[in-house]
Formats: sequence, C-alpha cells, structure tokens
Amino acid sequence: MKNILLIVAILNTIYCKSQKKSDEINVLFIGNSLTYFHDMPQTVQKMVNETDPNIKIEQSTFPGQSLSGHLSEIITSRTENGINTRKKEVGEITETEKKIKEKKWDVIILQTGTVDILIPENRELKVNKAIDDIKNLASNPECKFIFFNAWASKSEYPQQYCYPNYFIDESIKKDKCCSTVFKSLEDEMKAINESSQLVAKENNLIKSDNGTKFFEVLTKHPEIELYEDEIHPNKYGSFLNACVFYQILTGKKASNLKYNGDIDIKTAEILKRAAE
Repeated sequence: MKNILLIVAILNTIYCKSQKKSDEINVLFIGNSLTYFHDMPQTVQKMVNETDPNIKIEQSTFPGQSLSGHLSEIITSRTENGINTRKKEVGEITETEKKIKEKKWDVIILQTGTVDILIPENRELKVNKAIDDIKNLASNPECKFIFFNAWASKSEYPQQYCYPNYFIDESIKKDKCCSTVFKSLEDEMKAINESSQLVAKENNLIKSDNGTKFFEVLTKHPEIELYEDEIHPNKYGSFLNACVFYQILTGKKASNLKYNGDIDIKTAEILKRAAE
C-alpha cells in the first residue's frame, strides 16, 4: 500500500506541474527498439498535444542498446536497423550522456532489454549501476524517473536465458549467469514484473505497467496481435504503450482521447481502456 501511495503522490506531482501551461515539462525516453518501434514516443507526444501541449517529449534510443551501453559505448556507424559501437575512452562522452546533460529533464523514462533484468547478476551489477549513473548525470534534482516494465517475448517453453560471465563482470567465478527456468508465458511475465519491481524499489523509480497491460490484452483480446516479431511491438503494441505513458504523464484517462493514430476506432478504444 505504501508503494502505491508513493507512486500516486509522484504522479500527482507530475500532473499538477503540467497544469501550469506556462511551464514546459521535458520528458526523455532512454532505451532501444522496444521503445522506438512504430514511433511510440512520437505517438505519446501527439496524445499529450491534445490535452497537455506543454509536455515535450524527446528520446535517446538505439537498436539493441542496454542502459549500460548507453553510458559506455560510442556509436561509430548506424543503419536503419542497427548500430556499430566501440567502448568509450577516457574523456569521451556518449550520445545519451550528451542528451541527459542537454536539459533539466522533468521526467526520464528508462528501458533496457527484458533479459537484462531477469538474470540476477546482470540486474545487480549492470542495470542498477547504469540507473544510478544516469540519475547522477541528471541536473534537475526534482526529476522523476520511470522504469519501463516491458513484456515477455514469444517463446517456446520451458525457457531460460543466460549471459557469459565476461559479458556481466569478469570477477564472476562461474562461466555463465542464468535466469530461472520459465515453464510458461505466465511464469515469465510474473518474473519480469517481480524483477522490474526490484529495480524500481532499489533505485527509487516509478514502475510502469506496460508488460502487465500487454499480457492482459493477449489473454483477454487474443484477436488483437501486439507483436511485430518475436519481441518487438507492432503498431497496436506501440499504441498500447503510448496510452500507458500518456496516463502516467498527464494523470488523465487514455479512453477520453480523440487521437487514434492509424489504428481503427474499435481497436483503439479497446487498447485505450486496457491501459487503464
């Protein structure tokens, strides 16, 4: 109950501040293709333009990039579907670090690969450290941080995810670090939610409910496909994600929005209500 009240209080702070039309609320998405597929941040911008045009949304999102990678890797080249990187050297600064320092952000939304948080050693040694470093880079002491709670990939079960030790930290003695074995989609989604909650609690973040909303639509409305491939959201999944963030940023119901993008009205209404 304390956690719920804390989240409500934080969201009310964002909402109340957004009522001052002269004040610009600057929001930054940091993540990868799970965030930017089908222009999700831009869709959120179009939604808030309808009710809260003082909210301005920007992003630092690159394909395949983890939160730790946003702080440790220099992009050397890029195509429409990928990037090439190298480890940054002393004195260098990454594109995301530049972006964080660019403004006094009011809200920063953090997204990393789902597997990153399912492997305990990676969650503790890389994800938590990256979040702490990002928070230290932010110049606005009142900035609110939101952890993007994502969804499970399409998998055949049982399923288990592993990283080699050197990928996480070479001080780890065992050869690889693994998640638990998941026996079903429900099993994996429960683990994602629990891991996201741990990340949020340990780093004093707001946790979004995107993954839960994905699961609810998949089970209650199986006629609506949310995936573009094994993991990425299609236009419906991205629209659902946008509805979730619209509600977090404004404190208003997505179902009251007129904006439907290129989604048919019936499906858009289902997704808007599902976000609530």
